[in-house]
Amino acid sequence: MKNIENIFEEDGIRSFLEKRWLIRQYKHAKQKLLSWYLWKLDFKERQPKGTWVYSFRINKQFRAFWYFREDNMVIVEISNHQKN
Repeated sequence: MKNIENIFEEDGIRSFLEKRWLIRQYKHAKQKLLSWYLWKLDFKERQPKGTWVYSFRINKQFRAFWYFREDNMVIVEISNHQKN
């Protein structure tokens, strides 16, 4: 696995988190990810495996999807994975 220097968010991610009061939980999960403490983040590579898209859990309801760009992570989507 690569060494992660920074985590960036695409447009709209920050406002999505603010609307749902998830900023504090997101920052906590982000800090764990930067220090490679993946135990409670449910960190996994998404299917199909060749796309190099990963996800981690923000809380029980929301997941963040991301990919590598050089040595940085780019968060592309926050998903409510419990919603049908």
